[in-house]
Amino acid sequence: MLRIMRPKQWIKNTFVLAPLIFSGLFVQAEAVASALAAFIFFSLAASSVYVLNDLRDMEQDRLHPEKSRTRPLANGSLGRRDAIMLMVTLLAATSLSLLWKPAVTAVIAAYVGLNVAYSFSLKHQPVFDLFCIAGGFVLRVYAGAVALDVPISGWMFVTTLSLALYLACIKRRQELATSGNNARAVLKLYSVDLVNRYAEMAATGALIFYSLFVLESHPGMIFTIPVVMFGLFRYWYAVEVRGFGESPTDAVLSDLPLALTVLLWAGLCIWGLWTGA
Repeated sequence: MLRIMRPKQWIKNTFVLAPLIFSGLFVQAEAVASALAAFIFFSLAASSVYVLNDLRDMEQDRLHPEKSRTRPLANGSLGRRDAIMLMVTLLAATSLSLLWKPAVTAVIAAYVGLNVAYSFSLKHQPVFDLFCIAGGFVLRVYAGAVALDVPISGWMFVTTLSLALYLACIKRRQELATSGNNARAVLKLYSVDLVNRYAEMAATGALIFYSLFVLESHPGMIFTIPVVMFGLFRYWYAVEVRGFGESPTDAVLSDLPLALTVLLWAGLCIWGLWTGA
């Protein structure tokens, strides 16, 4: 049952912690506790969405060479009724955030609503599907800012959007390259060349917007920009050569240089903000 919740994918919810880092509040215990609470509630909501997606795609997943083995509903190790009960339980647990910060609950509800629309309709619409995925990451960052009651830079929002679009495009590119257009219906409306151009545009935007964010808000952290550039290059290498593009989480956890790059970037950001860069 834990597998259908995809706890490995919770690494995506670390975007919730971005406002904690860049606001410099990571030195305050209360702020850390609030950010972690937002992370936990967002992770519960994300798991409910994963269950919904698996319920919706169960028959299609049974035809997929990998998902037919790894997805509990597709391989029969978990029944539909149990999955529905789990999804309801996760949503009920998420709703407890109302007792803490209703504003965070509203952001999480928007995330769940976006993913319901994605699961039932928008995942089949080209370009809309990419922006739905990216929108989920933007909402993660916004939830972290709301949890801390701090303003958030517009540059951070657009950087997050661009980075998430890059990851989504690379995911689609790898699905097309490895499974053709049979992995999901929307792939019939894309081509490898098209999503490559999308990915290049998004990666360029992410680097430019991140650089502008750093130069405007924390100019002493300019040394993190080459690290971000290396990370973008290394991720594409991990996709093209090592075949991790269908799961950014697997890429980060399986490619040691990429994982170390992410840790180095986070460490440099924390150190720079701590020392007043």
